Amino acid sequence: MPRRQIHVTGTDGTPLRAALRALRAELGLPDGFPPAVLAEAAESAKSPDLSGHEDATDLPFLTIDPPASTDLDQAMHLERRPHGFRVNYAIADVAAFVRPGGALDAEAHRRVTTLYLPEGRIPLHPALLSEGAASLLPGETRPAALWRIDLDAEGRTVSTEVRRALVRSRAKLDYAAVQRHIDAGTAEEPLALLRDIGLLREQQEVARGGISLAVPEQEIVERDGGYGLTYRVPLPADGWNAQISLLTGMAAAGIMRDSGTGILRTLPVAPDGAVARLRRSAEALHVAWPHHVPYAEVVRSLDPAKGSHAAFLQDCTTLLRGAGYSVFEHGHLPTPAVHAAVAELYTHCTAPLRRLVDRYAAELCLAATDGHEPPEWVLQALPGLPDVMATGTRRAGTAERECVDLVEAALVADRVGEVFDGCVIDVKDGDPAVGTVHIEEPAIVARIESGTPLPLGERLRVRLARAALGSAKVLFVPA
Repeated sequence: MPRRQIHVTGTDGTPLRAALRALRAELGLPDGFPPAVLAEAAESAKSPDLSGHEDATDLPFLTIDPPASTDLDQAMHLERRPHGFRVNYAIADVAAFVRPGGALDAEAHRRVTTLYLPEGRIPLHPALLSEGAASLLPGETRPAALWRIDLDAEGRTVSTEVRRALVRSRAKLDYAAVQRHIDAGTAEEPLALLRDIGLLREQQEVARGGISLAVPEQEIVERDGGYGLTYRVPLPADGWNAQISLLTGMAAAGIMRDSGTGILRTLPVAPDGAVARLRRSAEALHVAWPHHVPYAEVVRSLDPAKGSHAAFLQDCTTLLRGAGYSVFEHGHLPTPAVHAAVAELYTHCTAPLRRLVDRYAAELCLAATDGHEPPEWVLQALPGLPDVMATGTRRAGTAERECVDLVEAALVADRVGEVFDGCVIDVKDGDPAVGTVHIEEPAIVARIESGTPLPLGERLRVRLARAALGSAKVLFVPA
């Protein structure tokens, strides 16, 4: 599922970059790895545990990631079969490098997830592993959890298995190059099939009532002494690639369900209040949402290349805030068990270099496929894993919100006193004179204060009263 991605360009000496660096310290975010962790990483990089790994280096895998990425979790090889397709999906085998109970393991439990900040990221594992020995880099033999998922001609899952294997990627591709090759008809079949399978899986998603958000990446650029906002619009290839990951997460959840033990990524249906707030955002951004049209249908109609639609897609991520992790044993599924946006049982298992829980999900599925009990270190950690993940997710959410506040302050810092068009999309419980306003241009969401109750859901002319790159947030007042 999407996260809000914001990138900042410009020199290190800009006020925004300085404020973002100060925020890291204020939030107590990790800065480098302890010596013991780096030493263990260096040792495991030289001698990973490769026991039980089959040789699958004959399959010509490829990876699809942003151009600058080197922490490559996934590689794929797609095949056409007599009555459908086969998805070979290799996921980095982090367990081959991380000793349970060791310094690396403890540090991963402390960090929980890679943090993506506007001016850079804070990795879950040392770069020696995440961008080196454990990464599925082209031309390198790497240990992996190798998924084989067979689909019928309509893209429905027929069979699934996962085993440990040694794999070798032949090519590192980016989304733009993939899209060009597929559109031009120059892609070889294993890559060309990404469109065929991706489109079929998107149709399956619609049929089961799921929804994927094509959230654009925001880039903050220096412009005439201030800052401007641009968007990187997702390509169709982004969505097709995401469908392979979603397919695998659903397949893994199915294996766990059948084995009776697992950890699911769950999301309850959004409450009416959250949907009503989103409707007010749509009104503020002039996004058509007739009352008889379901949310999912509105999202599918959006064009991420349009600024107002891009901003609304960012707002749509608020409906994912109730997501969490739920452990089950002895076949007793949790309530809810389904992820509402996926509309199916689902788990995180395809990004172990960047997310702690994925390493555990892989071990559960590998053990179930082999007909064995999961490793003892997995069973011991499993009950407490949802709380560990929740702590890390909250930290990531706090960092994201604070970064967004700083970025939005930078966008309008030189416009204090100006009047903007907006819409009141929320008011504070017990104090209707305080609320949230969605500004049309630039598309930001900020606090608004008034001496009288705010007109919830109505359009309003507002004046920017405050926008500083410090602890104070952006503040509007009625004009």
